[in-house]
Amino acid sequence: MKNFLLMMLCVTSLGVAAQDLHFSQFYEAPLLRNPSLAGIFSGDVRVQMVYRDQWNSFTNAYKTGSLNAEYKAPVGKGDDFLTIGLQMLYDKAGTVGLTTTQIMPALNYHKSVNGNKNSYISVGFMGGIVEKRIDRSKVTTNAQFDGVAYNPALADGEAFATPKFNYFDGAVGVSYNSVFGTDDKHSYFVGFAYHHLNRPRNSFYRTAAGALNPKYVVSGGLKFNVDDYTYFTLQADHSSQGTFKETIGGALYSYKMGDSPDAPLYTLHFGAFLRWKDALIPVVKIDYDPFSIGLSYDVNISQLKTVSQGRGGFELSVVYAGFLDRYNSSRDKVLCPRF
Repeated sequence: MKNFLLMMLCVTSLGVAAQDLHFSQFYEAPLLRNPSLAGIFSGDVRVQMVYRDQWNSFTNAYKTGSLNAEYKAPVGKGDDFLTIGLQMLYDKAGTVGLTTTQIMPALNYHKSVNGNKNSYISVGFMGGIVEKRIDRSKVTTNAQFDGVAYNPALADGEAFATPKFNYFDGAVGVSYNSVFGTDDKHSYFVGFAYHHLNRPRNSFYRTAAGALNPKYVVSGGLKFNVDDYTYFTLQADHSSQGTFKETIGGALYSYKMGDSPDAPLYTLHFGAFLRWKDALIPVVKIDYDPFSIGLSYDVNISQLKTVSQGRGGFELSVVYAGFLDRYNSSRDKVLCPRF
């Protein structure tokens, strides 16, 4: 099984249009979901980091890191906002060391559609450079079998000229977020995104057959206050890319600790998410303003569970979100896109 998996990682790196990288704490990487989700938070600045270590129970397969930053500012004297963001991604997989590095600036405009409450339509765009590379010295093929054993002196027989390539990639999205209920205490958002809009060639052979399939993502979230100290947050994504489809969703229960619910000392979150037919994901998170730290672990329930012994991926997230000491900060605005 290990040899098979490593072979598939190598084949994927050479020229198959595989599905995109993903996180179990997908809500901590909003730009990867939909560029129009940038800036939908309480604050002027947010920086989010997610690190994922997956499948090390039976091979050194995936190590993935995401870092995104967002800066939100009011536009003029009205209720509109503009968010400037940056999404960076790093992933290294398998014996051949398939490495992906991505740097993508993002821009999102939030248009207020109701002058009496938080209600915004957001349109966002993200685009930038992606580089992929492998360690050619670690690639082994059937061409290097001399009839008796593996012979590293023989050529591997692969025709690609360079162990790295890069391409431009882009995504566009739209979302709507608003509030509801008594005193507008509850909030929600829905969004749709279209990724790989230029269908870049994701192949070391640089052939048209290696073009990335476009990916469509439908996202939604609901934050529901139970009382002044407790609330639920529900998040879900459904994505489709070629023949690959993925649905993930779940909920966190949150409890504020301290004398004031408006300025809690800590906020504790715990819950679970389900990646359909793949993994059950328990999550625990703690907020200590302006920082948040989250931990999750994939319990494998797919057909690989026998080999993986139920072990999947460990994830760590660290988030900073705060206000700037400036005039016309979103702290001072009555209306502001947030979730």
